[in-house]
Amino acid sequence: MSLKKAAFTKALLKWHNKNNERKMPWKGEKDPYKVWLSEIILQQTRVDQGRAYYEKFLEAFPTIHDLAIAPEQKVFKLWEGLGYYNRCRNLIATAKKIDAERNGIFPDTYEEILSLKGIGPYTAAAISSFAFNLPHAVVDGNVTRVLSRYLGDFTPIDSTAGKKRYAGLAQQLLDTEQADLYNQAIMDFGATICLPRNPLCENCIQATGCRALQEGQTAQLPVKEKSIQKKQRWFYYFNVEAPGNTTYIRRRSTKDIWEGLFEFVLLESDHAIKAPWQKHIRQLFGRQSVTVRRISSVYRQELSHQTIQGQFITVGVEKAAPALHDYMLVHRRQLTDYAFPKFINAWLRGLKPA
Repeated sequence: MSLKKAAFTKALLKWHNKNNERKMPWKGEKDPYKVWLSEIILQQTRVDQGRAYYEKFLEAFPTIHDLAIAPEQKVFKLWEGLGYYNRCRNLIATAKKIDAERNGIFPDTYEEILSLKGIGPYTAAAISSFAFNLPHAVVDGNVTRVLSRYLGDFTPIDSTAGKKRYAGLAQQLLDTEQADLYNQAIMDFGATICLPRNPLCENCIQATGCRALQEGQTAQLPVKEKSIQKKQRWFYYFNVEAPGNTTYIRRRSTKDIWEGLFEFVLLESDHAIKAPWQKHIRQLFGRQSVTVRRISSVYRQELSHQTIQGQFITVGVEKAAPALHDYMLVHRRQLTDYAFPKFINAWLRGLKPA
C-alpha cells in the first residue's frame, strides 16, 4: 500500500493545487463553528442550495452562543426548505450544550466532536481536519467512489464490511501532515472528475493507477447491495376557513417526519382516498356543518425512505370546531410566522403538484 499511497496521494494533491476552483464560502474555513454549520447543512443538501442557507444562518447567528439562545421556532423557520429536520433539532441541541458546558468554545478533539449530538464519523473527521488539521480521513459518497474505482474494489460500499474497509483505506491513503488539504482534494475530485455517471477518465490524473479504468469497470463501481423499499403514505390536509379569517394548525410532536414543524388538520391513510369526504369530515369535525369548497390536485414528495402523497381540502366552518382540541386557531396572516414542511409550503405558495 505504501507505494500506491505515495503515487495516489501525491497525484491527488498535485491535481488539487492546480484545480482548486470549486469555490464555496466555507472552503478553507478554520472556525469550527462555521465548519460544523456547513457540514450539517450539507449532510443531505446539494452545495448550490446549501450555500444560501449557510450564509443566512451565519448572518442570523454569528456565533454558537447566538444560535444557542435563539428561539427554536426562529431557527426552524430559517431552516425551512432544507428538509431532514432532525438535523436542525440536533443543531440546536448541540449549540445549547456547547454554550452551556464549554462557554461557546467548540471542542478540538475528534473524540469530543464525535460525542456531540447529530455528528457521526464523517462529520467529526471533516470538522477535525478542516478546523484543526487533525489526521482523520473523511469518508463520504465521493470518497468511497474514488477508492472503489481506483483500487478495483467490489466490496459493497453500503455493507458493514464495506464501510469498515473503505474507512480503513481512506485513513491509510490520508496525508496526515496535510489532512485538511487532502480531505478537501479527494472530495472535490469525486465531485468534479470521478463522477457517478460518465466520469472524466480522459482528464484524470489517477488514470495510470486506476484499476477500474484499466479493466473497463468504471460503470460497475462502486457496488451497493441494498435497495430501499419505500413506505407509501397519504396525507390529506384540511385547510379550515373559520370565522375571522382564521384556520387550524398544530405542531407535529411525535417521533416522525417533520417533527417540530406545523401542519393543517391532518387525515392520514395508507391508501388513496376518494370523495365523498363526509365520513372523514365527521371523524375530524364532529357533527357541525362543514362545507367542502375546494380540493387540490395530488401533491407528492419523495423522502429517503418513504413517499408522501396527498391533497389539500379547503372546508368552511361556521364556528370553532370543538373536536379539534389538538389544534390551535390562528389568523391566516400569521401563517408565515410558522415553519411548515416542504409538502405544505408547495401548496401554500401555489406551486403546481410535482
